[in-house]
Amino acid sequence: MSLFAVFYMIFAYLLGSISSAILLSRLAGLPDPRSVGSGNPGATNVLRSGGKWVALLVLVLDILKGMLPVWAGYYLKLTHFELGMVALAACLGHCFPLYFGFKGGKGVATAFGAISPIAWGVAGSMLGTWLLVFLISGYSSLSAVITALLVPFYVYYFKPEFTFPVALVCCLLIYRHHENIQRLWRGQEDKMWSKFKRKQ
Repeated sequence: MSLFAVFYMIFAYLLGSISSAILLSRLAGLPDPRSVGSGNPGATNVLRSGGKWVALLVLVLDILKGMLPVWAGYYLKLTHFELGMVALAACLGHCFPLYFGFKGGKGVATAFGAISPIAWGVAGSMLGTWLLVFLISGYSSLSAVITALLVPFYVYYFKPEFTFPVALVCCLLIYRHHENIQRLWRGQEDKMWSKFKRKQ
């Protein structure tokens, strides 16, 4: 791995560490997402606090901070492995942000953005899997976990040279959802629309 790639990975981590959920909630006068709902600084939790447009902007920004470093890495002639490490660095920044005490989000949107530039087929497969599982089950966390389990197979089909680094990103996602997995196993995880019904 080149020295430039190492510095670029650090840049991707620092960019990923910028929590749009926390910053935009402050600007919009919404509660800190770490103190309400699931405590997760992400778009879903911002949506629960009542900021629909803020949540949409958070989602877009979280996707972009994963997508842009990887996309730019193609033009900077990084190797496949280096691009994968850049994607992982961006996700690590979101999950363990330097600026917010290393307590960040689950990394789903950022991982989607980081993996999407690999191939449109991969991006479509990820999105389709998440939506299908969510529409059937109603569990956002289950959708994320199943998608993370399947993404390495999608990548192997479309762009096999990226399989290993993408698998690392997916392992990070599954690890970040370990509490959700335990609640799902015990039948204690709430469905997304159940939370909104209680809020209403």
